[in-house]
Amino acid sequence: MLCRDPTGAAMLTEIVLAVLVGLVVGAVMGSLGGGGAIVAVPALVYLLDQPPLEATTTSLVVVGVTAIVGALQYGRAGLVNVTDGLAFGALSIIGAVVGARMALVVDGDLLMVLFAVLLVLVAWLMWTRGGRPEPTEVARHWLQLRPFHLDRRRAARVALVATGIGWLTGFFGVGGGFAIVPALTLLLGLPLRRAVGTSLLVLAITSLVGLVTRAAGPVALDWPLILAFVPSAVAASLVAGRLSARLRPQRLSRGFAVFLVAVAGYTLVNSISALTG
Repeated sequence: MLCRDPTGAAMLTEIVLAVLVGLVVGAVMGSLGGGGAIVAVPALVYLLDQPPLEATTTSLVVVGVTAIVGALQYGRAGLVNVTDGLAFGALSIIGAVVGARMALVVDGDLLMVLFAVLLVLVAWLMWTRGGRPEPTEVARHWLQLRPFHLDRRRAARVALVATGIGWLTGFFGVGGGFAIVPALTLLLGLPLRRAVGTSLLVLAITSLVGLVTRAAGPVALDWPLILAFVPSAVAASLVAGRLSARLRPQRLSRGFAVFLVAVAGYTLVNSISALTG
């Protein structure tokens, strides 16, 4: 009887789409340590008809919860550098707050044009990352609590990168894991799987800050959709986290880069049409 009711059928279709997109988002985050929101935002806008501001805010909820669960999973395997993750997340807070404030006043269609540009940049970053061999772990102790030690030069670089990633999170509703993972490997010398686990901790912090900042603005969230979205994303993240040890991350990165270019093209065409129409 649900399918005979147009309203009920529409709601059911929306929930099914939310579950399917959640599975994709979770799989991407669990295997690559980020990139889930890159899939979530266009899907929420073009498949589930959410306004851009609402879609990017919903993305923060989904990414934040999924990142927390993923970080716990990687943490149990000893693949999270807690001190690095907490410090990186704390340094990103200012950028996340500024970005979230800016998103509240930017036209939604313009936001999607800028998001399409971001997709292309992320695709390039993912493709480049996929062509590099996995680094071996190198001790680069820029921050040590006991006894306290701070490498000021490296700390300045980490702070700059973290602030930029925080801004991306707040403005676009993306966690920034696509940038956090390379930053952790290049700046701190972490091998890829440890960088993925640590990035999930950072994602949890930046997503929470961006979400709290946006909550003060005129944002209405579709909680039934979120409740369908989040469990599927979390489940897929856990499965992908286990399977990622058996897969080549470089090949995953390049495959994801190709997918992002296609999504960027679709997003750009639709958003420019809306701006000029």
